[in-house]
Amino acid sequence: MRKEIFAYVKEEYNIEPDYPWARTPDCAILRHRHNRKWFAAILVVQENKLGLDGDHIVDVLNVKCDPLLIGSLRCEPGILSAYHMNKEHWITILLNGQVPQQKIYDLIQLSYQLTK
Repeated sequence: MRKEIFAYVKEEYNIEPDYPWARTPDCAILRHRHNRKWFAAILVVQENKLGLDGDHIVDVLNVKCDPLLIGSLRCEPGILSAYHMNKEHWITILLNGQVPQQKIYDLIQLSYQLTK
């Protein structure tokens, strides 16, 4: 799913992923070109660090979200409280097929707008 997200962001916003951490080369940041603010992060995280059972490594997407939507979104399968971000303004999406691709793209668009 990460390749599809990168292709979508490249097509929609002409933005390439940034890999700022040498210790975690699989983690990527998507940021605005003009203000350098993050609007999304793709991270590799152990399931138990997300409050899930298991210790497998999974890909997740962090996006900024309207606080009024966060509660209802977290009730949906595959959408969790933000990992390593402000839980009042960010959510984490499992990139394992539970969340439909179009919904992920819609949430990326929302995050992009909120971080302008």
